[in-house]
Amino acid sequence: MTLANLDLTQDVKKIFSELGIKPESYTGGTLAVRSPITGQEIGRLPEITATDAAAAIEKAHAAFLEWRLVPAPKRGELVRLLGEELRASKEALGRLVSIEVGKITSEGLGEVQEMIDICDFAVGLSRQLYGLTIATERADHRMMETWHPLGAIGIISAFNFPVAVWSWNAALALVCGNATVWKPSEKTPLTALATQAIFERALSRYVAERNTAPENLSTLLIGGREIGEVLVDHEKVPLVSATGSTAMGRAVGPRLAQRFARSLLELGGNNAAIVAPTADLDLTLRGVAFAAMGTAGQRCTTLRRLFVHDSVYETLVPRLAKAYQSVTIGNPLEGGNLVGPLIDKAAFEKMQKALEAAKFAGGKVTGGERVNQDNAADAYYVRPAIIEMPTQTGPVLEETFAPILYVMKYSDFEDALRLHNDVPQGLSSSIFTNDMREAETFLSDRGSDCGIANVNIGPSGAEIGGAFGGEKETGGGRESGSDAWKAYMRRATNTLNYGRTLPLAQGVKFDVI
Repeated sequence: MTLANLDLTQDVKKIFSELGIKPESYTGGTLAVRSPITGQEIGRLPEITATDAAAAIEKAHAAFLEWRLVPAPKRGELVRLLGEELRASKEALGRLVSIEVGKITSEGLGEVQEMIDICDFAVGLSRQLYGLTIATERADHRMMETWHPLGAIGIISAFNFPVAVWSWNAALALVCGNATVWKPSEKTPLTALATQAIFERALSRYVAERNTAPENLSTLLIGGREIGEVLVDHEKVPLVSATGSTAMGRAVGPRLAQRFARSLLELGGNNAAIVAPTADLDLTLRGVAFAAMGTAGQRCTTLRRLFVHDSVYETLVPRLAKAYQSVTIGNPLEGGNLVGPLIDKAAFEKMQKALEAAKFAGGKVTGGERVNQDNAADAYYVRPAIIEMPTQTGPVLEETFAPILYVMKYSDFEDALRLHNDVPQGLSSSIFTNDMREAETFLSDRGSDCGIANVNIGPSGAEIGGAFGGEKETGGGRESGSDAWKAYMRRATNTLNYGRTLPLAQGVKFDVI
């Protein structure tokens, strides 16, 4: 079937019917949603007002006041049921992700699997929200550290991972005793509606099993920038986890700081890899290809800069260019295609602007042109671009959310490492080498300055077990695994005196009697 004849509205209608979502929730509203696969409008959602959004946040705060009293393992049971419901709806939600974002089928399903994985992680975590027992200098005293729920957690998600990022935050926030308030991207609200329906199924099962849970534990706010501003500015929201551009982070961070609220920022990433003389070039080729071209270059961890040692440059780069010319581009719902569309026309125009800037700076461009897909005028399919650059300059220093890979030659490892770190962003990174010294140096204090540093795999495709996030203009936040849960709780240091005297710390004497 050609794209011109593909009616994705019927897919959306079928999926929403299966999830029990009424048509008035996604039709007849003011927020138009288009699938990048065809450019076709697939929904028109009602938007919440700023006043109603503020009222919804108040209700979420009230839900938090009840939910924090539920024992953490009981809270984990809700997240376990959410994981079960996601498993049951994996095919439907995965297809909806592909329809709304343009991801190939395996990536759409993979995003839902990521949600399932974080639910599994969070269930185990619900029995491990541990503190510390700390040595005290005072006899007959005990000092300890405890962790407590924080409040109604704000979640602002981006279009490229429209549901996985919500789950990273929500699964942890819920087991930590918080409510959540979610403002999804205006480009991908349909997947948010579906996810909220799946959560409500899990919640219904939880209550049916005679567990206690308040209403408004998970709140969805559909709307534009002004709704995000309500969430950021509301005094009952102690933490906002915001995923998006560095420009967005610069707007969100100071507003939260102004009222002394916390921010968890996951922003831009101008990610790089180094290909050393000893690299396995077959493995490198596969790793680079996925990291640079997967999701049409629209991951925050997409590989955008590649430093190749001059001894292997003439072997690897022509092979990469050949792969770029032969990669299959087209309807992501059809098997065999590896690269789907850009999200919209604006993304395409930014890509073309970057390509022109690279040419002006002396870059040799292979690919980057628009690929005609069945005369779908409003769908923006492009051939991924590989650009051989003389130096790291101009557009190489900026993140362009498109499949552009800048390739540069190096001869000295220390120079490559310096150039690797010489960008404002610091999300993800990798090195391809079989030299132990290079690998260990890359991971050391003087190596990669990113939040994620890999050896012999690309910078993209992180698992949920590790904390996800980066440094510098990437924002410094951490989501998902490891001890990222601590961001969703408040820490208290407790000292308990079980003796009959009152010794003061540091030997202070203050005898009033």
